Amino acid sequence: MNTFVEIFTQNGVAQSILMLSLTILLGILANKIKIGSISLGVTWILFVGIIIGHFQIFQEDAKVLTFIKEFGLILFVYAVGSQCGANFFSSLKNGGLSLNILAFGLVLLNVLVTFGLSVFSGTDLPSMTGLMSGAVTNTPGLGAAQQTYTDITGNDASFIAAGYAIAYPMGVIGVVIIFVLLRKLCVDKNVVKDTEETKDVIKAVSMKVSNPESTGVSLASLKHTIGEQFVITRLCHSESNEIEMPTAQTELHLDDKICVVATESVLKKVEKYVGECIDMDMKRWEKLDTRFVSKRLLVTQSNIDGKTIGSLKANDIFGLNLSRVIRSGVTMTPADSFKLQLGDTLVAVGSEDAVRKFALYIGNAPKKLNNPYLLPIFLGIFVGVFFGMIPFHIPGIPQPVKLGLAGGPLIVAILLNRFGYKMRIVTYATSSALRMLQELGIAMFLAAVGLSSGKIFWATLVEHGAMWFLYGTLITMLPIAIIATIGRWVFKLDLLQILGLVSGATTNPAALAFANESDDTGKVSLSYATVYPLSMLLRIMAGQFLILLFF
Repeated sequence: MNTFVEIFTQNGVAQSILMLSLTILLGILANKIKIGSISLGVTWILFVGIIIGHFQIFQEDAKVLTFIKEFGLILFVYAVGSQCGANFFSSLKNGGLSLNILAFGLVLLNVLVTFGLSVFSGTDLPSMTGLMSGAVTNTPGLGAAQQTYTDITGNDASFIAAGYAIAYPMGVIGVVIIFVLLRKLCVDKNVVKDTEETKDVIKAVSMKVSNPESTGVSLASLKHTIGEQFVITRLCHSESNEIEMPTAQTELHLDDKICVVATESVLKKVEKYVGECIDMDMKRWEKLDTRFVSKRLLVTQSNIDGKTIGSLKANDIFGLNLSRVIRSGVTMTPADSFKLQLGDTLVAVGSEDAVRKFALYIGNAPKKLNNPYLLPIFLGIFVGVFFGMIPFHIPGIPQPVKLGLAGGPLIVAILLNRFGYKMRIVTYATSSALRMLQELGIAMFLAAVGLSSGKIFWATLVEHGAMWFLYGTLITMLPIAIIATIGRWVFKLDLLQILGLVSGATTNPAALAFANESDDTGKVSLSYATVYPLSMLLRIMAGQFLILLFF
């Protein structure tokens, strides 16, 4: 019996890992507790850690907990950067700039409200920074603030997490309350129209050439005239009734039949120039000529990573057409400038032999992607941590600024994921692998934070609880209300874009889940992904900035 008690009461590495594992286990089980459809999610781990830490059920090793906290944070932000890196730069081109400007405005307003409340109430900025991190549900920002405080003072920064824990519940619920109000205030004809327009999916339609102006026009000229992305995968000449694989030089003639793949809005433009849609499905095309097949092929060759679709010369070299490209479940028209990544799926249309040769060229070996690429992960972590430790000076701030263990790996992950192919670095990781890194990292971080801050949480709650809860509510709701109003009336965003913007700018997955319940278009998730990387970086730097202002 004494041996059993000693296992849990001795101070050591094993006891710390036991305590950490129990905290994460109970936190995951508590995740099933919901208020309506809302759950605090992984944050339950933090609250379980606070309870265990408060009652000092186990003896922990402070150094072990510190290492676990920091390494967990690194894993989390690196996985986030790897997940968003490929789409971050491209999102800035297609309406993403205005969304990111609004996201920057939301972060700035959160900082200004936090600073104003600190001046008004006399509460120290480090504690208010913890409140702000909880109010916007941003855990890496909390980690960055704690690290900056410790770097400057050499003292323990666990007290900052107390404010985080007090403000976090309203950080989730407050956003949902605003979403409910926005749904009631923003439902109008424009929103319905915008929502319908987002249902513009890729599909194949058969058309008949009946416009005399299209006679003798090459497909290359037709694409140039229309100015949109579409693919003509098959062509049946009216004279011979034979099907051929069209190329850029193929000319159209009256009564020719073509199979066009594009979004519905683009198909309408093609129909206007070509002639009319006809009732001819893919089965009828296949019956006319059995030489052509349509197959989905997976990009698994590392030398294809980063290449554009145009550079593959699928039509010129292999004699086939690419009708679709699928990435992360999203189907797109294969533009020549589209840069491929490992894991992309290409839909190829051509002869059996041509498709087979093209499949060998791009890989099409699914098992190959199951092999973990550990080198880029640890290379990215090494460079990211090193980069995060480099101090740089900002005019007007006496202390040097560091990106820290949160900002450094995040930036390097984004850059490596986007430009790694230029250095022959394979950065591919399956969605499940990145998700596992993300969940494991955040669980380790929250458990360590909760255990280390549990000793002072109750005293802080008794002394400041009501007022800090109010401050956290103001930090959450006031900036969102302002940015939502500006986004709606100045930037002319629709409801779904605003919901995605706010969810991403507050890095709030619970808010995203709630918003997605009423969205069958994917527009909320697209806006979320557009602003999330920049918002995460700004949140990390905002926490550091407020700590530096204190000194």
